[in-house]
Amino acid sequence: MLRILFLGDIVGKPGREAVKKELRKLCQSIHPDFVIANVENIAHGAGVTREKVEEMRAIGIDGFTTGDHAFDVKGMEELLEDPMIPLTRPGNWPGGVKGRGWRILEKDGKRLLIINILGRTFMKVTADDPFVALEHILAEVPRDTYDASLLDLHAEATSEKRAIAEAFDGQIDAIIGTHMHVQTNDAQVLRRGTLFLSDTGMCGPMHSILGVDPAIIIKKFRTGLPVHHEIAEGPCEVNGCIVHLEGSHRGIEL
Repeated sequence: MLRILFLGDIVGKPGREAVKKELRKLCQSIHPDFVIANVENIAHGAGVTREKVEEMRAIGIDGFTTGDHAFDVKGMEELLEDPMIPLTRPGNWPGGVKGRGWRILEKDGKRLLIINILGRTFMKVTADDPFVALEHILAEVPRDTYDASLLDLHAEATSEKRAIAEAFDGQIDAIIGTHMHVQTNDAQVLRRGTLFLSDTGMCGPMHSILGVDPAIIIKKFRTGLPVHHEIAEGPCEVNGCIVHLEGSHRGIEL
């Protein structure tokens, strides 16, 4: 039915350049129906801007998800209100901020519901209950308006991600984790058919600590003092997964 290429968190300029270099080759090999990417770190490693999103749209990314850094750069709320920008913010963001946590993408006669949810365990943003938010979104969006659904579950704890996946197994076609920037090796088809992966990794500098210059993070651990993050330099990696939703043949390819 559908084949989706989902790219992990794109980190700053190195991540954007790496995706621009590799995406065409990946699409020629995979032939995805949709390409989705998490872009909460796309602007200098924290936040989202129109310019950076448009840059990624120009190379063929169809939809964008975010996370706890969604509002780090001024102008995000205006961007979320633009109907021409296929961008979501976490659907359980506290407060009443603009934008919403889901969007239906249409392409070549196929319809994909993308959902964006933020975890609460070990996260600096105190989000609303992700279970309740997901229940509300699934009740709000009529099932006959989309062919398949994919949730970007932006969270720290793998236990929380798995709990949400088990709770919504069979209700969402694929639940893919982001935020940790390290790809996990636990891709699985759950008992009721939902595809699950704890984290799809990142697109960014290979010799880094989650995309940041290692010296900065080592200093933080050794001194306990606050530091200013700078994106690392050098060769990059492009992490992601291929979500296969083709009838009874379901699976995740890393």
